[in-house]
Amino acid sequence: MEQLLHYVWKHKIFPLDALQTTTGLPVEVIDPGLPNLHDGPDFFNAKLKIDGTLWVGNVEIHLRASDWLNHGHHKNGAYDSVILHIVGEADCEVSRTDGQAIPQLILDCPESVRTHYDELLRVDKFPPCYPILGQLPKLTVHSWLTTLQTERFEQKTRAISERVERCNHHWEDAFFITLARSFGFGVNGDAFEEWGNLVSLRAADKHRDNLQQVEAIFFGQAGFLDDASCSDAYYHVLQREYSYLAYKFDLPSMGISRWRFLRVRPANFPFIRMAQLAFLYHSSDGLLSRIVEAETLAEVSKILSVRTSAYWDTHFDFRKSSARQLKKLGGKSLSLLVINAVIPFLYAYGRHKADEAICERALKMLEELKAEDNRVIRLWEEAGLPVKTAADSQALLQLQQAYCDPRKCLYCRFGYEYLKKK
Repeated sequence: MEQLLHYVWKHKIFPLDALQTTTGLPVEVIDPGLPNLHDGPDFFNAKLKIDGTLWVGNVEIHLRASDWLNHGHHKNGAYDSVILHIVGEADCEVSRTDGQAIPQLILDCPESVRTHYDELLRVDKFPPCYPILGQLPKLTVHSWLTTLQTERFEQKTRAISERVERCNHHWEDAFFITLARSFGFGVNGDAFEEWGNLVSLRAADKHRDNLQQVEAIFFGQAGFLDDASCSDAYYHVLQREYSYLAYKFDLPSMGISRWRFLRVRPANFPFIRMAQLAFLYHSSDGLLSRIVEAETLAEVSKILSVRTSAYWDTHFDFRKSSARQLKKLGGKSLSLLVINAVIPFLYAYGRHKADEAICERALKMLEELKAEDNRVIRLWEEAGLPVKTAADSQALLQLQQAYCDPRKCLYCRFGYEYLKKK
C-alpha cells in the first residue's frame, strides 16, 4: 500500500542493508523532506547523497514505477525537481519532461509494520490502538493532545471566519449564529444554525425590549407557529404577533420539518432551547462585547445563565401544560455552550484582532472547565488515557473525528507508537 511506503520513508524505517538505486548506486538519506499535502511531489526539500553526490530536491512515491507514467508526471514540469523516485515495484524506468532519467529506489515495508497496521484497520474496538495507550510516556500524550487542541481551534476558527463572511463581517451576528448552533446541543445543531442564518435580527432588534415579540419572531421564523390545530392561548398570542411582524418586516419561515423531537429529552426540546435563546437575546444587548469583556469563566457563565418567559415554567411545548419547573440552563448545558461556542469564538475573535490576550483567555477557560462526559471520552478513559479538563476532551474528540474514524493511523502519534511496538 502506497500510504505505508510514505510512512516508512517519512520515519526512515529502512532495512539494515545499505540503500541503493535500481542501478546499484548507493543512497544515503540525510533528510527525507517535508510531506506535501497539496498538488506536486510527495516530499519537499529532501537531502540525499546518491553515489556520494549531495542532492537537494523533492521525492515522489508510488506503489509501482509505472504509476509515474499513468499519472502523467513525465509530462508535468512540477515533477522535474524530483531527485529520487521511491517505489514498491520497479516495473519501468521514469524520466523528467526533458527525457533525463530519474533514480529509483525500491523500498520494502517491514513485515511488523504491515502486521500492526493491518491490526489497526481491522480491530472492532475503539480506540483501535487501545493496547498501548496506558503505557505511553506522559510527555508523548501531552505533546500530541496539545497539537490536537491547536488543530481543533484552527478548524473551528475557519468555520467561524466563514460564518463572519456570510454575515458581511458583522461579528455580533456571527456570534449569535454560533451560539444558536450550540443551543441545538448536537441533535438540532444544524437546524438551529439554519434558523440563525434565516432569522431577522434587525427586526428582533427593533423589539428587543419586548420578550413576547422576540419570542414571536424567533418561534415564527422557526416554523413553530404554523400549527392551525393548536388551541393554546399563548400560542395564539404569538401567532398574532408574528403575523403582524412578518407582514411588517417580510419575514420568511423555515418550516417545522427541519427540527428533531424523536428521542429528545423534554428539557432539550427545541421549544425550550428557543425560549432560552429568546430570553438571552432580550436581556443581553451587545452580547459579544459583554463576552469579550468578561475576564473569568464565572463572568461568562453568569451572562449565559438565563431562564425563559414565565409561560415555559409550566410547559415543554404548546400542546399541554406540565408541573411548574424553572427552565434555566443547567451546569452541564452551560459548560457545553462555553466549550462549543464561546471559547472557539473568543479564540477566532482574538486572532482577528491580533490580540493574544483574548486567545490566551480562551485557552485558559478551556483548561479550567471539566472534561466533557460522553461515550467517546469514556472509551478513551477506559483505554488508559486520563481525561481531566475540557482541553483534554476536545483534543480527544478531534483525534476521534480527524484520525480514528477515517482510520488515519499513519498520521497519528499514538498510531506511530503502535506501529513501532515489538
